[in-house]
Amino acid sequence: MLQPPIGTPAIASGAEAGYDTTSGSFTKYTAGISVTKPDSYASIILGDKGGSIRASYVHHLDLLKKSAAVGEITRRFSSNENTFTVGGSFAVDHLTVVKAKLNNHGKLGALVQHEVIPKSVLTISSEVDTKALDKNPRFGLAIALKP
Repeated sequence: MLQPPIGTPAIASGAEAGYDTTSGSFTKYTAGISVTKPDSYASIILGDKGGSIRASYVHHLDLLKKSAAVGEITRRFSSNENTFTVGGSFAVDHLTVVKAKLNNHGKLGALVQHEVIPKSVLTISSEVDTKALDKNPRFGLAIALKP
């Protein structure tokens, strides 16, 4: 695995490649570039072995409360499919964050993350297909413990 990032505090670029020596082929490769400003950042990533490109933009609305608005466009070349996603996050307090996102395919996702002990996070998430409300929504529960 090779992951050489280079850049400055305002602009960064990087690449990642995985090579399987037994088959003599690349298992994955990805390249990207990002631009960071005090209240926003944007990135473009070529991924899936060159099969997709993703552009995203994050704008911090209030640095004190850590609220942000997000927009993302993903293009899959093999299927000629575009996905547009908008979302946001809001820090309820210094331990709890609420996030939500909606894409053009009607997938609505939301989560709540809470730091239960220092560096350990409990996440409760859900996703619903707004174009097929007769289907059951998905729910998730995760805990990440760090020493």
